[in-house]
Amino acid sequence: MFADSAKIYVKSGNGGNGHVSFRRELFVAAGGPDGGDGGDGGDVIFVVDKNINTLNEFRYVRKYYAKDGDEGGKKRCHGKDGDDIIIRVPEGTVVKDADSGKVIVDMSGNNQREVILKGGRGGKGNMNFATPTMQVPTYAQPGKKGIELTLILELKLIADVGLVGYPNVGKSTILSRCTNAKPKIANYHFTTLHPNLGVVDLGGGSGFVIADIPGLIDGASEGIGLGHQFLRHIERTRVIVHVVDISGSEGRDPIQDIKSINKELESYNPELLKIPQIIAANKMDLFYGDEADEKLKEFHKAFDEENIAIYPISAVSGKGIKELLYAVNDILKTLDRTPVVFHKEFDVSELTIEESPLEIIKVKEGEYLVKGAKIDKMLGYTNLDDEKGFAFFQKFLRDQGVITRLEELGIEEGDLVNLGDISFDYYK
Repeated sequence: MFADSAKIYVKSGNGGNGHVSFRRELFVAAGGPDGGDGGDGGDVIFVVDKNINTLNEFRYVRKYYAKDGDEGGKKRCHGKDGDDIIIRVPEGTVVKDADSGKVIVDMSGNNQREVILKGGRGGKGNMNFATPTMQVPTYAQPGKKGIELTLILELKLIADVGLVGYPNVGKSTILSRCTNAKPKIANYHFTTLHPNLGVVDLGGGSGFVIADIPGLIDGASEGIGLGHQFLRHIERTRVIVHVVDISGSEGRDPIQDIKSINKELESYNPELLKIPQIIAANKMDLFYGDEADEKLKEFHKAFDEENIAIYPISAVSGKGIKELLYAVNDILKTLDRTPVVFHKEFDVSELTIEESPLEIIKVKEGEYLVKGAKIDKMLGYTNLDDEKGFAFFQKFLRDQGVITRLEELGIEEGDLVNLGDISFDYYK
C-alpha cells in the first residue's frame, strides 16, 4: 500500500526533578546542600531518510514518545538527559499541526533534520538555592513537563513535471516510455493507485523528474474518486502536462476534460493555475485520414488564446514523445529550479503546557479548599516542617494570588485551609 498522509501523536520527554540532599561525610562539618539538577527531557526530532518513499510506517505506529530525564542525585550529580526520539520520513513530507492545519516544517531542501518539540528542562537541585541567609534549603525545583502535539504528515512528491489527466488517457504509458519507471499499465480505469516518479534523461546533463499523478475526475477537489488523495503532489511541480485522449475513444470530450481538470486544480489551490501548462494530445494513432488535423485545429482554437502549447503524440508508438520532452525541458530552463518548500506557519516553540488553574473554594463557614496541579507539585518538593521551606511555600501562595483570593472570599484568622493532604489554620 502507498500512503502519502498520516496522523500521529508525539510527546517530548518530561524534565527530571531536582534533588534534595545534604553532604554528610566524616570529618566534614556543615557540608551544605548537594542535591543535583534533573536531566532534560528528550526531544522529538524529524529526519529525512532518502531510503523511504512512503508514509506506510505511520499506518501501524501512531504514537511517539521521547524519554523523560532522570532525577538529580546527591553529591551534586546531574540526572541523565532523556533520549531523543528520531522519526524518519521521506523527503517532501510536510508536517502540520492537526488542530489548525498550519505548516510546522517542510522536510525538503535544507530541512533535513528538524527538532519539532523540545523536551522539558530538568529542575534545579537544592544546591542551587543556598544563599547567605538560606544555607539549608530543603526544597528543589520540579522538572518541566514535555510538550504533546497531534500532527498531520503529508507527502508531497518533489517532481519538476506533473502528468495530469483523466483515467486511462495514457499517463503511465508516457512515463514508461520516457523514463526507467515501471508503472502498472492496463486498459481499465484507475490502474494507477499511487503516484509514480521517473527521471527523464535528455543527455548532456539535461533532464528532469516527472510524476504520473493518478486519475483526476470531476469533484476530485471535494473528495470524489481517487484524485483528491493526490492533488497535493501537484503543488511542487514546475510544469503541468495535460494528457488527453484526443480521439475521444472513452466517449468524453478531450477539450472539456482539460477545462474540468483545471477547474479542479483551481478549487484545490488557485495558485496551481499559475504553473505553465502543456497539452499532450495522446492516441493520435487512432485517427484516420484528415480527422487528426481537424481535431488539432479544434484544440488550437480552444487553447491558443491561453498560450497553452499542444503536442500531438502516440504513447504506444512513441511518436511525438521526444518533441514533447524537449519542449518541457525548454520551459524548465526558464524557471527557477530551486525546490518548492512550504513556509513555516506554526511556531512550536511558543507552545506551553497549560496546567489546570488553581481552584479556591469556600467549603463552608470557616473552612476553605485550595486545589490544583501547581499546589500538588509544590507540596511534593517542599519540606513544610522546615521553617525556611514553609516560608518558601507561603511566598508561592502569595505569588499565585491564593492569599488574595482567600481574603476576597472572607477568610478570617483561625479559619481552616485544606491544601491537598494537609490542613492549617490561617493567620496573617
